[in-house]
Amino acid sequence: MAHRLTAVLNCALAYSGTAARSFRHSAFTCTNRMYEPDYLELLKPKYPLYETLNVTIKGYDYPLLESYQKFIHNVADSMDLEIADGYAQPPQKLNVQKFKPNSSIIDSEYKLTVYERTVQVEKVQAPLYPLLLRTLQAALPEGVTLKVTEHTWEQEEARYVPDRDLKELKQQLDEMGGASKKK
Repeated sequence: MAHRLTAVLNCALAYSGTAARSFRHSAFTCTNRMYEPDYLELLKPKYPLYETLNVTIKGYDYPLLESYQKFIHNVADSMDLEIADGYAQPPQKLNVQKFKPNSSIIDSEYKLTVYERTVQVEKVQAPLYPLLLRTLQAALPEGVTLKVTEHTWEQEEARYVPDRDLKELKQQLDEMGGASKKK
């Protein structure tokens, strides 16, 4: 209470000698300064924040990809970063054909599956971002690609399976005997 009274008196004394300034302006300046709590400045982050980052990993080896996703979670936890979500994209199936030289005869054929996982990390402070990225790059296994981007609406839309694909998957599930029911 004494601090507020002193602030009001100091403002009144400072502006009483100046006739050029209006009373409304001086009262507004004093009251804004007086009633603004100091703890509001402490609530602001010290460093700029990346809102949501998508850490996307792709690879051909499913167990290796799952293990590396677990590693990403552990690194983010040890750096006190908030993990918003972790999810898998539907796998992409590729058919690669190798031809004999100067002919259209197939020498060999490979069927590859590309798996993709995404981990969303929220509110990463700017000084921690390079540390996170270098740590993830240093531990990156062979055959796995790492991509870190800011979260966008297009990435959120690509995450979900379209309805027609979902209906086809349900039909395939019914053909295989239906969903298993746990007791």
